Amino acid sequence: MTNNLIGIRGSFFDFTDDPWKFVGEEEKSARFFRDGLLVTENGMIRDFGPFQKVSPKYPSLDITHIKDRLILPGFIDGHVHVPQTRVIGSFGEQLLGWLQQWIFPEEMKYKDRAYAKEGAKQCFENLLAAGTTTFQAFTTSFAVSTEEFFEEAARRNMLVIGGLTGIDRFAPADYIDSADNFQRDSARLIKTYHRTGRNIYAITPRFALGASNELMTACQNLKKEFPDTWVHTHISENPSEVTLLKDLHQCDDYLAAYEKYDLVGKKFTGGHGIYLSNDEFRRIARADAAITFCPCSNLFLGSGLFRLGRATDPEHRIRLTFGTDVGAGNRYSMINVLDEAYKIGMCNNTVLDGSIDPRQFDEAEAERNKLSPYRAFYSLTLGGAHGLYVDDRIGNFEVGKEADFVVLDWKAGQRAIKWHESLLVSDAGPTTMDEAAQLLFAVMILGDDRNVDETWIMAERAYKKTPTEQTASLR
Repeated sequence: MTNNLIGIRGSFFDFTDDPWKFVGEEEKSARFFRDGLLVTENGMIRDFGPFQKVSPKYPSLDITHIKDRLILPGFIDGHVHVPQTRVIGSFGEQLLGWLQQWIFPEEMKYKDRAYAKEGAKQCFENLLAAGTTTFQAFTTSFAVSTEEFFEEAARRNMLVIGGLTGIDRFAPADYIDSADNFQRDSARLIKTYHRTGRNIYAITPRFALGASNELMTACQNLKKEFPDTWVHTHISENPSEVTLLKDLHQCDDYLAAYEKYDLVGKKFTGGHGIYLSNDEFRRIARADAAITFCPCSNLFLGSGLFRLGRATDPEHRIRLTFGTDVGAGNRYSMINVLDEAYKIGMCNNTVLDGSIDPRQFDEAEAERNKLSPYRAFYSLTLGGAHGLYVDDRIGNFEVGKEADFVVLDWKAGQRAIKWHESLLVSDAGPTTMDEAAQLLFAVMILGDDRNVDETWIMAERAYKKTPTEQTASLR
């Protein structure tokens, strides 16, 4: 980490508020400086604003000028499975069959420390190359995989959230562990890693279907003993899963399986939430808990369409993150996540616009499903940080926050985007907020990780696209 003042000059785009609050005027939530200056000290943001206003305050500042790019806060991925790196894109099953056929056999290999260390390294490298600077992760039921996850994060100085994954049923015998062992090992890992550097620990029952009453009680005990920890799990991802869960835990709905053990509240995230009822959405909102929208995996496994418009209901607004859900998600890129999220939103918009069934007509919810560039990139930055309760630290370029950011090259990637961007901006790049937003929309629909030129962690460059990667993106 540097001990000197560092300046980054370029075109900046970030958010100061939630664009869903400003229907028809979403630009009020954002901030764009065509020629801006970000001043950092020891990895923290010390100053930010237009270059002509900020630069005179720092006459001897060492400035890196990043030209012909858009600089955004680092992308935040709310839901990643680190040990599924090597089985991404496995064919042919819905959730429960896919776990048994592909995932548990691979994750069992993570009891070997060397295998877990290399797998973590590969996952972090892929995420950084996609512009992701913070993510919330599952490991495995083996403590060594959690240790290697946090050690790899510390080596890269990344803000991450994760924890030992608890499961004591619905998995092979060699994979599951007892509730007592889970509680003991989790307590040790919390004491070792939570709030050490940028590490944050999450108590992590994999999903309630894979957790006995004893394991859920162990999670409850851990949350009481360590109230500052996060909670991360899955919820209402697959219809068969939901049906089986209700029988196992004798509850009316999926959320109740976590509520009865006092796990739903601040710093709770449930991944997916496709089949949540309206009442469950309201209870999540009251608890100030969060859901992660994972469109790539929801489509890949045929799980269903998340109701983004319901989650963003202003009367019951929930905290929301977006996630790749690698390896059911078939991309590490949050840009690809936005592409798929947009399509799901448009499908739900059609369902609610009255053209299929007039009884389902809801004009306001239909509109909230439409993912504009403002709503989209807010969800990856300040919105994702808000969903994970880390918006006091990251998510935009406010003074006092940690300087994680991504540098986007709108001219990279497939040829289609090059033709499209030429219609939106001049060779000099976007000059207004509207031009920048339209260019970001083109990137999210036509682009991918090839549009990520650089990724910075605490004001230090952690990834730079190589000449080979640049050449490949132009083919």
